[in-house]
Amino acid sequence: MIKYSRQRECIVNFLASRTDHPTAETIYLNTKKDFPNISLGTVYRNLSLLEEIGEIIKISTGYGPDRYDYNTKPHYHFICRQCGRVMDLDLDFNDNLVHRAQDATEHTIESCSVSFTGLCADCASNTTN
Repeated sequence: MIKYSRQRECIVNFLASRTDHPTAETIYLNTKKDFPNISLGTVYRNLSLLEEIGEIIKISTGYGPDRYDYNTKPHYHFICRQCGRVMDLDLDFNDNLVHRAQDATEHTIESCSVSFTGLCADCASNTTN
């Protein structure tokens, strides 16, 4: 059992209210409004714990800082290689891929993370202008 923390609850509530996959720094700056003495290290420790217990997802983009997602249901992400934005794709999750992968290995697959990478609409329009 994990000890209750008002700071952790604030972090979870902030993530639950967002769909833009904020960075730890964005979460820290928001949490600091309610807890002025909170440190960035405390935010990172809480995010790590929340990820470990399956309450949030950490998204490593390869194009900047990690992002965090409250939606833990299987879904796809689009990652912009230019600005680093992470967006959910409105696309049904294909369980068949996970089953096919499991059938192809002797390992036990516990989760699947699929991200699509490219240019978001804003960055694509800026490169053509």
